[in-house]
Amino acid sequence: MAQPLVKKDDDRDDEADYSPFLGIEKGAVLQEARVFNDPQLDPRRCSQVITKLLYLLNQGETFTKIEATEVFFAVTKLFQSRDIGLRRMVYLMIKELSPSADEVIIVTSSLMKDMTSKTDMYRANAIRVLCRITEGTLLTQIERYLKQAIVDKNPVVASAALVSGIHLLQTNPEIVKRWSNEVQEAVQSRAALVQFHALALLHQIRQNDRLAVSKLVTSLTKGTVRSPLAQSLLIRYTSQVIRESATNIQTGDRPFYDFLEDCEFTYLSTQILHFLGIEGPKTSDPSKYIRYIYNRVHLENATVRASAVSTLAKFGAMVDSLKPRIFVLLRRCLFDSDDEVRDRATLYLNTLGGDGSVVETDKDVKEFLFGSLDLPLVNLETSLKNYEPSEEPFDISSVPREVKTQPLAEKKGPSKKPTGLAAPPTAPVSTVDAYEKLLSSIPEFADFGKLFKSSAPVELTEAETEYSVNVVKHIFDGHVVFQYNCTNTIPEQLLEHVTVVVDASEAEEFSQVISKPLKSLPYDTPGQIFVAFEKPEGVLSVGKFSNMLRFTVKEVDPTTGEAEDDGVEDEYQLEDLEVVAADYMLKVGVSNFRNAWESMGADCERVDEYGLGPRESLAEAVSAVVNLLGLQPCEGTEVVPSNSRSHTCLLSGVYIGNVKVLVRISFGIDGPKEVAMKLAVRSEDETVSDAIHEIVASG
Repeated sequence: MAQPLVKKDDDRDDEADYSPFLGIEKGAVLQEARVFNDPQLDPRRCSQVITKLLYLLNQGETFTKIEATEVFFAVTKLFQSRDIGLRRMVYLMIKELSPSADEVIIVTSSLMKDMTSKTDMYRANAIRVLCRITEGTLLTQIERYLKQAIVDKNPVVASAALVSGIHLLQTNPEIVKRWSNEVQEAVQSRAALVQFHALALLHQIRQNDRLAVSKLVTSLTKGTVRSPLAQSLLIRYTSQVIRESATNIQTGDRPFYDFLEDCEFTYLSTQILHFLGIEGPKTSDPSKYIRYIYNRVHLENATVRASAVSTLAKFGAMVDSLKPRIFVLLRRCLFDSDDEVRDRATLYLNTLGGDGSVVETDKDVKEFLFGSLDLPLVNLETSLKNYEPSEEPFDISSVPREVKTQPLAEKKGPSKKPTGLAAPPTAPVSTVDAYEKLLSSIPEFADFGKLFKSSAPVELTEAETEYSVNVVKHIFDGHVVFQYNCTNTIPEQLLEHVTVVVDASEAEEFSQVISKPLKSLPYDTPGQIFVAFEKPEGVLSVGKFSNMLRFTVKEVDPTTGEAEDDGVEDEYQLEDLEVVAADYMLKVGVSNFRNAWESMGADCERVDEYGLGPRESLAEAVSAVVNLLGLQPCEGTEVVPSNSRSHTCLLSGVYIGNVKVLVRISFGIDGPKEVAMKLAVRSEDETVSDAIHEIVASG
């Protein structure tokens, strides 16, 4: 019977609280436990007795072996009851009693029956109990059920199996490690707790394999982890990997050196040397790396030797005390058999100050030698090849920054009809550079200035029609040139005096200034028509243009291949063409968006919020805004995880006038699928930041 427990209170001394466990004695409770043997079980009464037994055990009360055995056998008889509350108390009691191996055999059959029950609560608790009381020999018998439970569709059952696996890993690791495939599958679960437990177990299974842990962290940091608890674990594991990596580079881990010495792959060797050049100077004792790096100059091929020279120069630039030693090594490289190695050594000696004086390297020099390029290397390579030495030095600002590279002439389906230039270059060439060369050869366009951007070809006709026409938009500061690439697909016709009549009534800011028609267009021979428009300089002008292809048709004799003297004037309606805001943006990526964002500063930052209305998904909204702005997505942020309710997209590029632009957009979607976004823009000109917001506001 419950006894009153008097609790003194400063304000209410006369009140009393009652504890149901006060005065409980082991002997009396053991007598009450006989109710477990009654033919007609009372679930409520049995639950009360088990509660008292659990209270005694948790208070440190010890049961003799005989007492524990009698209670255990009595509790096992309660499996015949179908009361769910009582069954849960039975599970707890069996776990606390920790029966011996002989006693476990008796209860195992009942627990295994519950493991295959249709009641999820039975299955989950039976798994917990079995894994707690089963020895390794019996564990192999239920391993199959545990594997099935890990990937069970019910999150309670799956979590129970995963948590049990975490405990079993301490006593039976060889068995639990065989569950890796099932645990890996559970990591992708949509249930937050299942994903959390699965990640914890998978990490414990792989914790002694540093490479496996690193791969696990790398694969999961791409956005597949939805559970906040699992994300917390992932942050912990990521920091662990970073600390271990930092420790290795700081302590000069021996296997790292051995790998560099024994590596036979040029690509891997250059990557290691590049990494050493970045992290090595930051360590407490950077001088110990010099010997291993300089060994590459003697023992490797020309590519690795050149990479080693650059790495040595980085140490000299970043650690002033090492400069005299680095300069000695670089001078030895001046006699290398490879010109690339000699050229690099000469460049670094002249730039860093080859007299060996210990002076601090200028920040601009470091940026020049080791900073990242904000333009595609293929464009720089092409511009350097086309550079003709003259009195004026090479201007790197003249290199096109358009990311896309592709041949100008593409083949169309099985008919193999080119749609670009008649004789495209066979070697890879920058699209913008080739277009610029083409336009500069036309005297009428000589005064337009430098070409800012050329768009991808836009089809103005459907496939398999008699005439194939696409258009490329060439953007200048004060002009737009439309290049119409035309192909005649009718063998019996010759087209002459071919021109495109452009109606700019829906593009009020544009005025046509030049039209260059095509004299003739034979069968299967591509040709170009140019129409140029003037627009306000440096202004983001948009509009729609209607296009009509006009020409004179002459019949061709199939036997002689000669055209008739007389022709018939004809015209062919083309699709409309639009100049949009994205045409004034260059897709130029940045290697580290966060650093670029912070270095840009907030002086020209503009922030505002917009409602995008109802959308099918958040991914659709992100795609629409990215396409509207025409900027380069950074760090894979254009991909939205499935079922995500919020997302941040990072964009970078260059606005017309060579103004760098960085954009950070935060999206959110609610229950009715209404999408809102917060747009933050940073640029080198506040008017450009305002222009980006105007694009979104009017889009």
